[in-house]
Amino acid sequence: MDKQQVVMGVIGADVHAVGIRILDYAYTEAGFSVHNLGVMVSQEEFIQAAVETDAVCILVSSLYGHGELDCRGLRDKCREAGIGDILLYVGGNIVVGKQPFEEVEKRFLAMGFNRVFPPGSTPEEGIETLKKDLQISS
Repeated sequence: MDKQQVVMGVIGADVHAVGIRILDYAYTEAGFSVHNLGVMVSQEEFIQAAVETDAVCILVSSLYGHGELDCRGLRDKCREAGIGDILLYVGGNIVVGKQPFEEVEKRFLAMGFNRVFPPGSTPEEGIETLKKDLQISS
């Protein structure tokens, strides 16, 4: 079986690089082919990489708290690019201030994200969820 392609990066003006490196390593070790775009990635760069690699998932990371603004419209842009059904995951510190995660999750799901991971989520949680969503047996 060919490795499933995953595109990941840190969206917007966020320069936090450690977390995305950890995710890159964990997803690679779990058997995925990872295209790590690094930090300060635009929505268009995520989409272009997903199209070029025939990715099954775009994994958006954000730590600086502005993920909600940075992620608005991403699903619509995916549809425009012909990849409207791609899995969209987001995680990290994705909103400003302390907000109940249930409310944050609802807002991101309404924006078209398939999965939303709260601060402190482990890479393994995301990997297991992705395997489940792709119906890959561990």
